[in-house]
Amino acid sequence: MTQHDSPALPAHRPGAPEQAPEAPHTPSLPRTTRPWMPALRYVLGFLTVYLLAVCTPWGQRAENALFGLGKQGGEEAWIYPLSGAAYGSTPLPPLELSAKPTVMVGLAVIAVLTLVRRCWGPGCAALGVVLLTTGGKEVLKSTLPRPDLVGAPENLLDQGFPSGHTAIPAALTLAAVLVVSPRVRPYAAAVGVLWLACIAAASATMGGHRPSEVLGATLLACVFYGLATWLLPSAAAAGALRGPRALPAITLTLASVIALVSGARNDTLTRSLVSAATAFICAALVWYAAVGWPAHTARRTART
Repeated sequence: MTQHDSPALPAHRPGAPEQAPEAPHTPSLPRTTRPWMPALRYVLGFLTVYLLAVCTPWGQRAENALFGLGKQGGEEAWIYPLSGAAYGSTPLPPLELSAKPTVMVGLAVIAVLTLVRRCWGPGCAALGVVLLTTGGKEVLKSTLPRPDLVGAPENLLDQGFPSGHTAIPAALTLAAVLVVSPRVRPYAAAVGVLWLACIAAASATMGGHRPSEVLGATLLACVFYGLATWLLPSAAAAGALRGPRALPAITLTLASVIALVSGARNDTLTRSLVSAATAFICAALVWYAAVGWPAHTARRTART
């Protein structure tokens, strides 16, 4: 009687539980797929906006002409009663004197979420996005030259590139995406995008900033967010969770409506529409940075 060798793999018995995989799949991105491309695109976008709008005569003429449409100041803007500029009015954060308190409250919330969720890496990255964006815009406003190429009036020679009021909601929105719960991230991004659309339109239509300054501030926040997700791949992977399919369409539709209302003026339709369009572009940029690109990267990584 010959003895046969036992099979190398045990036969599967019906009803027996299947063997669990050795290691669960984690949503971390491999080093070879770190999302460095968005950061480079945002840097190029920031430089393009600055060079075309600030450093060319036709760019300066186009933006200076907007100030000649309608009356000077923001009294004709629909959002003026909420701007804090009106006597006795409460500013909509972060307009007027509420800018610094808004940043401080935002940093405190990020710190608390970091401690509660113990997400040390993303928490540090989120704090860095806010601090570098708000601090970087101060440095850039004082160092980037604004040459007078068209003989503009003195009141149009002030350097405001990039806009500080717009940088705050953009940076806080992108920072929140890094530290909130994965299931909450798409909705946190949606709320932040709507807030940004309102503030960006108000900053542009009330005469405090040119459209290029509003766009520059948003791109600056996206630059530091892109750098954070490049240096911290787990942060980019964490943002890959998508919400309902209708959420992007709903969010951007509401952002366009908010931008139109916040940018509206009684005295000029052109300036109102330009301000609204600028604010909508800012909202779309932040939405794509926070939700669109991480989801695209996750789908591409899953196919590979």
